[in-house]
Amino acid sequence: MQQLSSPPSAKPRILVVGDIMLDRYVIGEVSRISPEAPVPVLAAKHEENRPGGAANVAANISAMGGRATLLAVVGEDSASTELEACLQRYDVNTLFVKDSQGGTTQKTRLVVGSQQIARVDRDVRPTGQTQQRLLDEFERQVKGYDLVVFSDYAKGTLDRLPEFLDVAARQGVPTLVDPKRVTPAFYRGAYLLKPNNNEFIGLFGAYGSDQELVAKASAAIDELQLQHLVITRGAKGMVIVSAGGHTDFVPTRARDVFDVSGAGDTVLAALATELSAKRSISDAVHRANVAAGIAVSHPGTYVVSEQEIDAQDNDFSHEHPKVLTEDQLKIALVNPRLHGKKIVFTNGCFDILHPGHVRLLKAARALGDVLVLGLNSDDSVRKLKGPSRPINNFAHRAEVLAGLASVDYIVEFDAPTPLETIQYVQPDVLVKGGDYPVADIVGYSEVTARGGQVLALDFHNGYSTTKIVDEINKTRKS
Repeated sequence: MQQLSSPPSAKPRILVVGDIMLDRYVIGEVSRISPEAPVPVLAAKHEENRPGGAANVAANISAMGGRATLLAVVGEDSASTELEACLQRYDVNTLFVKDSQGGTTQKTRLVVGSQQIARVDRDVRPTGQTQQRLLDEFERQVKGYDLVVFSDYAKGTLDRLPEFLDVAARQGVPTLVDPKRVTPAFYRGAYLLKPNNNEFIGLFGAYGSDQELVAKASAAIDELQLQHLVITRGAKGMVIVSAGGHTDFVPTRARDVFDVSGAGDTVLAALATELSAKRSISDAVHRANVAAGIAVSHPGTYVVSEQEIDAQDNDFSHEHPKVLTEDQLKIALVNPRLHGKKIVFTNGCFDILHPGHVRLLKAARALGDVLVLGLNSDDSVRKLKGPSRPINNFAHRAEVLAGLASVDYIVEFDAPTPLETIQYVQPDVLVKGGDYPVADIVGYSEVTARGGQVLALDFHNGYSTTKIVDEINKTRKS
């Protein structure tokens, strides 16, 4: 059995090989039908590029704590340059084999709001000569890595995968494979094979029960000399079948599913990173399951960070995934910023939640795409409101606020003012409720200096925590 060799204290060195693509998103609005044909006219407002295919796997590995190197074929074109720029954002090292006769695969999605209305694909297959150059480069590089990930989208890069697997086996480097072919022998000798349910059926045949699935998987492990089969089954979770008879059924993590694009890439990246870090197969699949839940809750392909997985994986954040530490919040805001989302910030004690609070937060959220709420710590509330406050401690206040659809993230601050929090959040819009001049709002200078907006929203008369507390005290006395 191949052993994962990276010492626990080092970042695992992971080589990703496979079909890569540049995912383009053209986002805009539709308000009319073309006079030339019965099709909608998209008025483009924003464009962005994201790494796709094996490039998405590499970006996720890097964000999850691995040292990722991507070995792949690209064309001598502007798309390869743009894709490399995307990967640099995630600190992915690239070993590109240029194919002068081909090009870089691209997928362009036309999006209105969060809905795709069309996709334009430019698929390019590498020549036989380029495939040989790729294999030669792999032979030179593989011994320097702890693990190799093969991300096969059946677009030609891995047409000679059995030869790659043989090279890795001779060097004693474990291999993880995301399959797309229907010939089982194509994957003989892999350390771990990760098909989805349809891919499993295509490779090993349909099954009528969980027991039959395990039997087919066990037979495949023996026949193909695998160590693990991890089958992803969408809402049914994942199944682990390992050499030696270990079997486990892992339920899915309940999340609102927004978009399943790239979820398989996320799982593959998490498995590679976790196994390279010496985690057991059960722990690795558990973490991959958490990562997949995060990925599908965002539109389009999404790069999941180690900090996001940690935040979802501890008990408090599992129950209250919106409540983050300062470090977790910084990471959580990376992807929204990369995708051009507008960050709104507001703050307060919110000791007893009342309609005025709810209306303020709803209005604040409407000013952007992500609302971050800075919530005073218990000590901070006492300093501001007196020794009898807060009525509700931080955990209780945070749990209630996390239940509001308008609130995306909550972060605690202990200082008398939220200035330090504002400085690391760097909001595009800063909001406070009240009728005082905006220039008096804490953080005004810092936000406006970066071109941001500062707004004082209407205060809703008749609603006040202090007033509620006074009414309760009067009722007690009477």
